[in-house]
Amino acid sequence: MQSSVKSLILFGIILLLIAAKPEKKPFNEDYRPQFHFTPEKNWHNDPNGLIYYDGEYHLFYQHNPIGNEWGYMHWGHAISKDLVHWEHFPIALYPDENSTDEKFCTEFSGCAIVDENNILGFQEGAIKTLVAIYTSYQCGQRIAYSTDKGRTWEKLDKNPVIPFDEKDDARDPKVFWYEPTQNYVMALYRMPDGEDAFKGISFYTSENLIDWTYQSHVPGYFECPDLIELPVNRRPDDKRWVLIDGDGSYMIGQFDGKEFTPESSKMRGDYGKNYYATQTWNNIPEEDGRTIQIAWMRGCEFPGMPFNGQMNFPCELSLRKYKEGIRLVRNPIKEIELLHEKGEHFKEKNLIPGLENKNLLRGIKGDCLHFIGTFDLKTVNSFGIMVRHSKKSTGTEIRYDATKNALSCLGQVAPLQPEDGKIKLEILLDRTSIEIFGNDGKVVMTSGFTAEPDMQNVVLYNTGGELYIEQLEVYPMKSIYE
Repeated sequence: MQSSVKSLILFGIILLLIAAKPEKKPFNEDYRPQFHFTPEKNWHNDPNGLIYYDGEYHLFYQHNPIGNEWGYMHWGHAISKDLVHWEHFPIALYPDENSTDEKFCTEFSGCAIVDENNILGFQEGAIKTLVAIYTSYQCGQRIAYSTDKGRTWEKLDKNPVIPFDEKDDARDPKVFWYEPTQNYVMALYRMPDGEDAFKGISFYTSENLIDWTYQSHVPGYFECPDLIELPVNRRPDDKRWVLIDGDGSYMIGQFDGKEFTPESSKMRGDYGKNYYATQTWNNIPEEDGRTIQIAWMRGCEFPGMPFNGQMNFPCELSLRKYKEGIRLVRNPIKEIELLHEKGEHFKEKNLIPGLENKNLLRGIKGDCLHFIGTFDLKTVNSFGIMVRHSKKSTGTEIRYDATKNALSCLGQVAPLQPEDGKIKLEILLDRTSIEIFGNDGKVVMTSGFTAEPDMQNVVLYNTGGELYIEQLEVYPMKSIYE
């Protein structure tokens, strides 16, 4: 009898232990980014239709709902109230003409705007119509609209608004309202007359979003155009237009509503391995005042995952004047602080190679971290941070070479001159990505990588001489899915 009672007690304990064992949380797979956007499952690439309306940021994206490979493009959809935490919504746009072909009439990239003046005539009550302008593959530039804040979408019966031309491969429209001439402007990637040398961005204008007039063309660009106006050094009386390519490269100049006039050569916007298909949000409130951009991290790998693709972390764009000219700078949006756990703070630390315990960050571990630091170069030859380090592997190195004024990571190298003898670095480390912002976003490197899940140590080192840590903050990052 006593033996039976003991057996029952043991059995009960086992049941309690099984019940108490935590289940693996969704969105917490080993190679699932924890604070960068990913789809629930299957393929995604370009961000599309970025629009803010009534307290909500909409993120649409190129999506294959039936596999982890590119193809059969739809517009996936997610909504956020803070650009950090995203709620997944049903697919927004399906292929046109009931297509089942992998490409024909499927939903390629595009943008979205708010029909403030009810030009299309679909507004119901006080809710403004959201309008998506997109490329339907080999079926022209088309329009879809939503009268319920982006939850459901209808196709315009007058589609296409710009017919397909087999010669010019037109795609990826970006539309915005141009106040001085009171009309809409479309920037559209094209290859006029089928000539590869003419690949670039064409500008069209329209008063009603349906009838579009060609105005001008800028060669030397490829896919996913964007055109934005920004103040220089945040001065409202000194503004420039920035014409951005699919890879984030850009030219600075003037725009009169019809033609872009360059004032600079084309400059590189990102020095990493995986940054593509950039787009900025339309309709951000004037009182906010920011221009916010996101991009697809093309070419990243996610071993064994149910999804394929991630975005970079949303960034604010601005123009800053340097001695060599005006440059576009990019920095993580301030909302990143919503994800900070209690961090470590270091100030006024002098590091000399060869001293014991020289790894200032030896007590820090993690696969999702945010570093913010100012480093006085003193006499150092180089310094760096090894992330995802372990006893078995040195991890991934983020290195600054003071003898060459060069920042490097994952085989990529970017020029970065010290400012007052100092280098500022902000680093976003997620499970499958590293984003590095040098000297307040003057140089940015966006790259994907993979590391074994148990590799979580961090090492700070310097070589050749003294390095002075003016300040360094390291924050473990909360998951956006918690």
